[in-house]
Formats: sequence, structure tokens, C-alpha cells
Amino acid sequence: MEQTTNSPAAESRAAKILREAFESGRPLTYVRTSEERRAGRVLREVGLRLFAPTPVPVWTWSLTSGMHRDGQAAEVGTHDPRGALDFIAAHPHPAIFHLMDFHEPLRESAGIRRCLRDIYESCRGQRKFVVITSPVRSIPEEIERSLLFLELRPPDLVELVAFLREESGDSSHPLLLQLAPALLGLTLDEARYALRRALAATGKLGPESLPALLEEKRLLINRSGVLEYIADGTNIGEVGGLDGLKAWLLERRKLFELRDSLNSEIVPKGLLLMGIPGCGKSLAVKAIAAYFQLPLYRVDMIEIFSGRHGKPEGAFVEACKLMEDLVPAVLWFDEIEMGITSANAGDEQGRIFAFFLTWMQEKARGLFVAATANRIDLLPAEMIRKGRFDEVFFVDLPSDEERLEIFKIHLSRRGVDAADINLDQLTEFTQGWSGAEVEQCVVSAVTKARLTDTHVTGVDLIQAAVKIVPLSRTMEQQINHIRGWAFERAVRASRRR
Repeated sequence: MEQTTNSPAAESRAAKILREAFESGRPLTYVRTSEERRAGRVLREVGLRLFAPTPVPVWTWSLTSGMHRDGQAAEVGTHDPRGALDFIAAHPHPAIFHLMDFHEPLRESAGIRRCLRDIYESCRGQRKFVVITSPVRSIPEEIERSLLFLELRPPDLVELVAFLREESGDSSHPLLLQLAPALLGLTLDEARYALRRALAATGKLGPESLPALLEEKRLLINRSGVLEYIADGTNIGEVGGLDGLKAWLLERRKLFELRDSLNSEIVPKGLLLMGIPGCGKSLAVKAIAAYFQLPLYRVDMIEIFSGRHGKPEGAFVEACKLMEDLVPAVLWFDEIEMGITSANAGDEQGRIFAFFLTWMQEKARGLFVAATANRIDLLPAEMIRKGRFDEVFFVDLPSDEERLEIFKIHLSRRGVDAADINLDQLTEFTQGWSGAEVEQCVVSAVTKARLTDTHVTGVDLIQAAVKIVPLSRTMEQQINHIRGWAFERAVRASRRR
């Protein structure tokens, strides 16, 4: 669930998790993170809240700096790991001890492992808490049951607002709340680079900084190769036809906006768009994100199974986990049938399928999933049954009225006044066309007009149309199969049929 940031004293998600772990009395915690600086910052926040109003001091240790408090010299004899543990054992007061990269001494020394087990016993009930941070998980078997393992997820809105306030020196709360969501999913170091890029581009922090922040975020998110940030939104008015889908989205948008106050059963989870290639499924997903006023992220199932990002199962799970840190957002699973085609739990696709079904039920309610599929007969029956997605829509070839609407959209987008053209005469030349074929017809006519330095006419469109052989003719059998399969399995995205 999203964090609230109505108060400067709001507690971050990371601080809350650690505070609750300490309040349960756990003396040992292992946090996997590459953000040492941020981990220390979170621990200091926990120290201020843990036994308020008395703050709990935070001691920090590293092999190079020894055991010390902020701004103070290291305690004598604490540079080596054993000396640090002896200091913790002898310390008489409540404290939080932050041990950085302590996994190395644990792995290499049986004596250190034994000493840490002794620390576990001696610190219980003494309000002394040891936190090991490391970018890798390396926990010896001897102490695995004695500590709590956590992963430090990317900062939430509470942390990002505080970060923006400190970095920019701007205390304008509405502005910070406007900019902070653009940094969700980034580490604080990455957010710092994005902020500096924005300041370099605009000279000051303001609404005009948002495009620069989003561009930096796009570059950082896209580096994974599996998850892509889609920056170019599409107005829902630019989608021709699909009136049934649009009406459904209008109703669900209201529920989605009220998601924090509604029962989770009625909060929209997502939809599946399946149907004939070239009929606007991808365009519709982009329009959904713009209509919901949410960022759009795309998971490429073909790229996941390419092997370039490790085992497909791990790449898929990591992509889903990352999206949990980017809410609220729309997540687009493109060509989902390319990765989830089996319900056999014994193979990798079966395990991905099982994880996906569970994740769909348990994911954050601020995440709306939009999946698209072309080869719909490959999808397991368990995926398309009611309850997995809120609705399964079938996108068919556009009707006569819808094709004319699509013609108008594409002509207008290219600066051509459709009022000067008799589009009705195109109906007989475009039977069985997809939206993509309508667009190609317009592009061909506009190209010819530009080459001859003339205006686009209805004759140009007709001449371009007669040269196009539609997919419905070259793949008639396959399209009829798709239609027959979807007839009783999906709701039509278009009402006019």
C-alpha cells in the first residue's frame, strides 16, 4: 500500500519494518542492500522512534573505520571484527550497532561466528540490536536461525520527499509530493543523479523539472532489459472504436482512485486484452495508463526467455518484485502467452505461471496489470477464468464505423482535415481491415501527397487502399479460429457489432 506523507514526521516503510523487528526483541538482523549510506540513515530514524522520547544511538562499524558514532573517532581496538563484537558485548546501554560488510568475517572465521552467537544470547532483552548490511546474502548455517533476514527495498514516498527536501533545500510540500513519485523505484543515489540532471536542465526545482526526472528514470529502469518505462502516453480519444472497453475503464477508474478506502475485492486488479494482431491492443494499454494518470511499465516476455538476464523464472520474479516498488502504476505484460503457456508445475513455465497467479492475488493494490496476447489459444484456462483478471476483452477487426473513426484519427494526427474527404466511399475498399492497415493506408497517401506537393484527397486514399492486402484475407483461417475460440471466453471490446 502507498505511504502517506501528510506529516513531516511520517515514518518510512523501511524504518517501520526495522522498528517492529527491534520491538519484537530480535537482537540480530541481516539486511541485504547496496545502499550503506541509506541503511545508516534509516537506522538513525529508527533510533529516534524506537524508545521515544529517549533516542537510541547508532554505532557504525567497517573494517576501515572501526566502531564509531557520527562525527567521532573510532573506539580503540575496534577495527578488527573480534574487537567490534567485544565492544558490543561490553556496551552497557541501549544502542543500534550497524556492521557493514560483516558477512566476510562471518564466512572466514569460526571464532567470529561463535562470538556472534554469544552476542545473540547476551543482547536479548538488553535493548541492544546488531544490524549487518551487505550487498550479498551470505549467512553461515550456524547463525541462520538466530537472525532476521530482510531486503532493503527502494525508498518509498516518505523517504523520497525527505530526500528532495534535503537535496533541494525546498520545503514546498505540494511540489515535493508532485516530484517524488517520478523517483519511485530508484535508489537514493540514482535519485540524486536524476535530481542533478533536472537541476542542470531547468536551473531550479519545479514542475518543469518533471520531464528531466522521468527521462533519467527511463534510462535507469530500461537498463534491466526486461522492464521498460514507456514515456509516450496515448490519449484515450486517439483510440478508435473499442467503446465497450472505454466504458469499462470509465467505471474502473473511479474505483481505482478510491483504492485505499475500498475492500481489496473490488479494487481493480487488471485486464487481459486478446485478439487479432494490428487491432490496437498495445495502443489501448498506453491509453489506459494515460487515462488512469499513471506511469506505464512494460515487461517483455520474449526478452525474459532469451536467457540474456539469467534464468527466466528469476528474471520474471525480479521484474514483478521491482514493480511493487513503483506503485501506483500500470504494468503491461506484452505477448504474455510467449512466457505463460503451461500449467505444468514441473517445468519452468509452470513455475512462472504458478507464481504469476499467486502474485496477481497478492500484489499491491496500486498496481494495475494490463496483459496483451495474440495467440490466445496458448493461454492456460486458469489464467482467463474469472477472478484472475477483472475482465478478459477480445479485440476484433474494427467495424465500418470504427474504421472511419480510425481514418479520422490518423488523418488528424498528420495534419489532414478529414472534413474535406468523403471517407464513406472507403468503406467498400477496406472490408476486413485492421487498425494498423488503416494507418498504413493513410501513411501511404500522405507520403504520395508530400512527394507531389499536393493535398491528400479521397482518391489518394483509395489508390493506396487497393494496393493493401489485409491480414484477414491472407490469414483468414487463423483469424476465424481466433474469433471462434474467443466467442464464449471473452467480452467484446467493441459494442458496435
